[in-house]
Amino acid sequence: MGIKKNLFRSAAKRLCPLLPLVLAPALACGFPGLSPHHLDPGYWIAKAGRDAPVPEDAIGRQNAALVADDAAVHDLATLPSRVAGDALRDMVEGLSAPPSGTLYDAEGAVVGRRDLAAIVRNAAADRIPAAGVAPRWGMVVRRADMRSFPTTLRVFRSAGDRDIDRFQETALFPGTPLALLHESRDSQWWFALSPLYAAWIEKRHVAEGERGAVLGYPRRSPFLVVTGAEERTVYTPERPELSELVLDMGVRVPLLQDWPANALVNGQHPLGAWVVELPVRDASGTLAFAPALLPRSAEVSRGYLPLTRASLIAQAFRFLGERYGWGHSYGARDCSGFVSEVYRSFGILLPRNTRDQAVSPAFSRTAFGDEDDRAARIAVLRSLDVGDLVYIPGHVMMVVGQEPEGPYVIHDTTGTGLVGADGTLARVALNGVVVTPLLPLHADADTPYVDRITSIQRIWPQRTRSTP
Repeated sequence: MGIKKNLFRSAAKRLCPLLPLVLAPALACGFPGLSPHHLDPGYWIAKAGRDAPVPEDAIGRQNAALVADDAAVHDLATLPSRVAGDALRDMVEGLSAPPSGTLYDAEGAVVGRRDLAAIVRNAAADRIPAAGVAPRWGMVVRRADMRSFPTTLRVFRSAGDRDIDRFQETALFPGTPLALLHESRDSQWWFALSPLYAAWIEKRHVAEGERGAVLGYPRRSPFLVVTGAEERTVYTPERPELSELVLDMGVRVPLLQDWPANALVNGQHPLGAWVVELPVRDASGTLAFAPALLPRSAEVSRGYLPLTRASLIAQAFRFLGERYGWGHSYGARDCSGFVSEVYRSFGILLPRNTRDQAVSPAFSRTAFGDEDDRAARIAVLRSLDVGDLVYIPGHVMMVVGQEPEGPYVIHDTTGTGLVGADGTLARVALNGVVVTPLLPLHADADTPYVDRITSIQRIWPQRTRSTP
């Protein structure tokens, strides 16, 4: 046994030369500056103290400012009755431009140029009329991917990669309204505009409806908000389209609180469940709404959660350990999707991508440039509060609190770099939602994340604090 332990210890040292080794109870790689209590939301909640919830009207004003002032967010209600052909063609061709470089499929085989050309051709940008198009309207009926091209083919930059599908843009959730602007050559996909994104979505995930019904559904009250990382409707063989339907954190669904107490819902008594109304796609592809059950055991809230430091920490930690999912692929989420869904459970809107979040005029932004030295950056980082978002190119991290050694963050990441005392860099594959100290993280041996920070966004509209 001793020989085996020594062999294991030797292998671990070779694999993780810059990381501390911990026996608790088995030998494993740790992370510098990270202790078990840092993985406990209660620890950070106790440090944060008590504060009054942010007023709902302040959140409403900030959301309105985001929609009005941020070009990355779309108010579908103001979409013109006809979208200009040139503008639409630019959108489609900009997203679905011919890929450059070698791409590999999920089996590690090279995707041929002829296959890629066929995928680009399926976008059918040449079919967009110069006179423009009148939007059609639809609603997402189940969690669905939005893609760069009208194809389900997953492609990667290297034969061994399985995490970052280069055709994946984002995912949409049940009840998301859509303006349907263009269809693929094979008639299986919509090029759709959602409130936060424009990309391709499979028609089978969308129900077409009247504009008023589509735009009115997200505003209906009373409503429930999903506060767990992921909840599911009750299983029902009577309505397979409503059975075990995935609802991610922040999804808002109308509550049918006047449902008769003894009336069954899809063959089940509603005594142990919430009766909600969800969008469905009938046999003709038309939008309808139907009752469904969410179990009372599900983590949901009547209305949005009150926003406090404690509740924000608790929500973020619900995702701790979830596998990373680029563009919301594999039923998970990426760094910007993670922070968006945490804040969405409080009714706060964020743009979808890091590049847009980092520069949005709707929030309180601190920008950094080449003239800001490391000491000045660290001084700002040490002043950050719970919920502040820290951006480097392509990544966002949420502050959960401060320690003497600096801020700690929770983030959804593929990995990072750590530099040892000898100046060599070790790449650490994380591939999930993790808590780490911020200051030790490196992009390369000479560049800590601190030097790459482009901006910090304080998302909270306003806050007050009382003595813990």
